[in-house]
Amino acid sequence: MNLETKWLEDFVALANTRSFSASARQRHVTQPAFSRRIRALEQAVGVILVDRSTTPIGLTSEGQLFLITARNLVEQLNESLSHLRGVSIANEALDIVAAHSLALSFFPPWISRLQKGLGELPTRLVAMNVGEAIHILREGNCDLMLAYYDPFATMQLDAEVFPSFSIGQVKMLPVSLPDEHGQPLFSIQNDSSIPYLAYTQGAFLGRSVRMLLKNDPLRLKLRTVYETAMAEGLKGMVLQGVGIAWIPDFCIREELKTGKLVRAGDENWDIPLEIRLYRCSLVHKPGVERLWRQMMKLPRDFLQA
Repeated sequence: MNLETKWLEDFVALANTRSFSASARQRHVTQPAFSRRIRALEQAVGVILVDRSTTPIGLTSEGQLFLITARNLVEQLNESLSHLRGVSIANEALDIVAAHSLALSFFPPWISRLQKGLGELPTRLVAMNVGEAIHILREGNCDLMLAYYDPFATMQLDAEVFPSFSIGQVKMLPVSLPDEHGQPLFSIQNDSSIPYLAYTQGAFLGRSVRMLLKNDPLRLKLRTVYETAMAEGLKGMVLQGVGIAWIPDFCIREELKTGKLVRAGDENWDIPLEIRLYRCSLVHKPGVERLWRQMMKLPRDFLQA
């Protein structure tokens, strides 16, 4: 197989922009020349990598798999050249994508705790919805993904290709603003009609709540008055006394402690969640490999937040 490095870099650029013209400008070549180089790469590999029938262009299933290999080869080559030129990559930051609630409330104390066991760990964190995060992880465009574990396998992540560490056991709690007596303004047990603050349809946490309510008469009492994809958004509305919501406990510890929020139902209404850190085993970035080896040596209770 006769491959040129610039073809691999072209392909990575195209996967990022999803546009031949934008990629050509980025790679400082004409669009016809850029298109010919992508064709040459496909001929060398022996499969069609790019789906040219869509706008913006997409990758074929073979192209998605090859993208991980292409990124890996380009990164390894650049890292090797950096070493040869005397440039240290010891402090290279790890790119992490995370669900919004985990990025805001879970990640800071967890990474601080981890660094006490492993030493300084430069990171770049981007918050996004779980669907986007999975797509980025699949294409090798991030180093790690912080997400809630999906026991129903709707995330469709092969454990061999995308290994993970369990790093937290948490719960979603139904909460309400308290009244003047410190009792819930809205209660699951007592109220016949309850203003409900819900997660939007595609939100992972919303799916967990829907599973809890699926066959329970309580769902007939809930009157949806507000929806958002983010737990922090629901928390803000609960604090305004608009209704009840199920919110991860690590997002509301301080509010429960100070009495700004109270439970709207007993522990039977809690939803257990597991938090995991994922990687793609096809990507061999030195910093990720080093972190994974170090984490495997740590006691399980140290990894758990």
